[in-house]
Amino acid sequence: ASQSAKNKLQTLTGLFAGVHTGSVRSLQYGWLAYMLGERTTPRLKQFSKIFSVDGNLASGKGALAQKLADKLGMLYMPEPDTFYLDKMTQEKGPLPVEFNGMCNLEKFYTDPKAADGNSYRLQHWMYTMRLLQYSDAIEHLITTGQGVILERSPFSDMVFLEAMFKQGYIRKECVEHYNEIKGISICEFLPPHLVIYVDVPAEEVQKKLKQSGKSYLQNVPLAYLKSIEDCYKKSFLPQISGTSEVLAYDGSQAQDVDKVAEDIEYLKFEKGPWLEQDDISYHHMRMLVEDKQNVATLTHIPRFLPEITVGAHEYDKLYFAYKSLPGKKYASGYNADIGDKYIWLK
Repeated sequence: ASQSAKNKLQTLTGLFAGVHTGSVRSLQYGWLAYMLGERTTPRLKQFSKIFSVDGNLASGKGALAQKLADKLGMLYMPEPDTFYLDKMTQEKGPLPVEFNGMCNLEKFYTDPKAADGNSYRLQHWMYTMRLLQYSDAIEHLITTGQGVILERSPFSDMVFLEAMFKQGYIRKECVEHYNEIKGISICEFLPPHLVIYVDVPAEEVQKKLKQSGKSYLQNVPLAYLKSIEDCYKKSFLPQISGTSEVLAYDGSQAQDVDKVAEDIEYLKFEKGPWLEQDDISYHHMRMLVEDKQNVATLTHIPRFLPEITVGAHEYDKLYFAYKSLPGKKYASGYNADIGDKYIWLK
C-alpha cells in the first residue's frame, strides 16, 4: 500500500466511533450547569449504585437481574448486543453489520476459527459496546439517582477473551491488543459497587443451550464453556473482589430473589473507589460519560491488526456508504430526505 494509504488505516471501532456515535440528548450537561449549582450527591440514595450480574451463558443471570431491579427499584439494562450502538442513536432499525463492527455472533458460534478474523472482531466490538452501555449506566445513576443493574460489564468482558485464546479462536497478538485498549479505557471508569455471580456448571450450561431452540447454540464446545467458568473463578472474581462487593449463588439459589435482596441489604459497601467520590469528581465523571464519542474512541489505538484494520479505499467506501443512508448526510435535524423541516431557520 502507498504511504497515504497506510496513513489512513483505521480500526473498525475508530471508524464507526467517528461516524455514528454521539449522545442523543436534548439538553447537555456542562460547566455552566455545575457553576449554577447542579450537584449529584443530594440525589443519591441507598441503592444509587451499579450492580453487575455475571455468569456463564444461559445461567439465569438475566432473569435475576430483571427481577432484582424490580424488587429494589433500580433500572435494569439487558446485556448489549452487536447493535447496541443503533439503540443509542435511536435508529428505527438495526443498520447493516458493515456499520456495526463487521462481526457476527452466530458466525462465531458456528465457525469460531473463521479465517476472516470474525472472532476477535466480535470480542473487540463487544468490549466497546459494554463500555458504552456502562457509560450509559453511570450517566443514568448520576443524573437521576436511580441505581442500575447490568448483565455483565466491561470489567468482566475479559472472561470471553481468555476463553477464546485458550480454545485457539484468536491469536496472541489479539490478546495483547485487547489488553492494551482495556488498559487505557477501563481506568476511566469506576467498577460496579456489587458483582453477583451465578455459578452454573459448564455441563449444565451446555445442556440448556441445546434446549434453547437457537440453532447456532446447539454445538457450543464444552471446553469453551469450561474456560469461561474457570476465568470467572480464577481471574475475574478474585480481582474484582478487591474493589467491589461480591455475592455468589448457584442456579437454584439465584431464583430466590427475596433472599438475594436480603443479602444485599446486609452489605455495608465499605470498599472501593466510589467511597472517595464527591460532587467535583461526579462532575468530571458526568462530563466523560455524556460524551459517547469520546468513550468509544478510548478503544481506538493506532495499531495494525489484520482482524480489525481496514485500508484507505475500504474506509472511504464505508464512510460514503454510511453517509448515503437516509438521514445520515448531515447532522440530526438537517436532513430533508427524512422530513426535517425549517432547516434554513436552524
